[in-house]
Amino acid sequence: MFDNFPLWPDRASTAAGNVDALFIFLLIVSGLMTALIFTAVVYFSARYRRRRGVLAEQIEGSTPLELTWSIIPLGVFMVIFMWGAIVYFKSRTPPRDSTEVYVVAKQWMWKLEHAEGQREINELHVPVGRDVKLIMTSQDVIHSFFVPAFRMKQDVLPGRYTIAWFRATKPGTYHLFCAEYCGTQHSGMIGSIVVMEPAQYESWMSGGSTGPLSASGEKIFSELGCVTCHRTDTQGRGPNLQGVFGKPVLLEDGRTVVADENYVRESILDPGAKVVNGFKPVMPTFQGLVSEEQLNALVAYVKSLSAAGQTGGQTANPASVVPASSKAPSKGSSQGSQVQ
Repeated sequence: MFDNFPLWPDRASTAAGNVDALFIFLLIVSGLMTALIFTAVVYFSARYRRRRGVLAEQIEGSTPLELTWSIIPLGVFMVIFMWGAIVYFKSRTPPRDSTEVYVVAKQWMWKLEHAEGQREINELHVPVGRDVKLIMTSQDVIHSFFVPAFRMKQDVLPGRYTIAWFRATKPGTYHLFCAEYCGTQHSGMIGSIVVMEPAQYESWMSGGSTGPLSASGEKIFSELGCVTCHRTDTQGRGPNLQGVFGKPVLLEDGRTVVADENYVRESILDPGAKVVNGFKPVMPTFQGLVSEEQLNALVAYVKSLSAAGQTGGQTANPASVVPASSKAPSKGSSQGSQVQ
């Protein structure tokens, strides 16, 4: 019966069971409260109905009764709040060693690129039993990445990154939808998540790659002239990027921020938004000069510099930052050398 008319989608991720359990708990609590209220209404309507010759009497309040119907619902609501908060924070906190996939949404398709370099459209291949972190942005309007079998839905916004993650628990092909109305062909913005056994996934990954995404980012970094200012020594007009990602950054206005994906992105497109302490806001903007795919590659490259620094035993300078600003150019320096 339930094969033809299922009560809910397949459970194919580690989060699905927790989400379903909370949902079922809410249904049970709501059902019990509905039954209790309905029963009380019927009982009191019959018990205290109007009768001829009987005058109504004033009934004084009961403190124990009022405390009971205040404390018990409060306890139930606190359980719902705590349970929901645990499920929410788990779904919004990717494990540190997650496999990363960059997602660009546009009317009306999903463009995905693995950190290893494989590119896909409207389809994502992942291995079973491995944490997958999605770093998502939109090229035009608001979209929403929704995989019912994973109980995962995350809005994808233009101008910034949003993060989601999942761990698939069984092989198969699962539907991917856009759950935010994004235009006339919104209903056609669909795709698939293909969950494979580890051996099959490694075989699939071995073909069709143009090289790691970070390598593409390094090439773009060089072509844009960023290497002339962001050097690994102290002679560069821009901050040293080695070991920066994920570390606190001291800004010129005294604030401290963490150099995450959104910080790297903003620093490339709007360098003057967060100027690093000790540097001048002379870096030009690359808004409109780099595509979303190129931004993803540059972010991946900056992240790879931090990974390389950790394996090489180098220590990151908290005042170092991604291309958000640079020192004032020395006298006689060319305008081209300021491009970072």
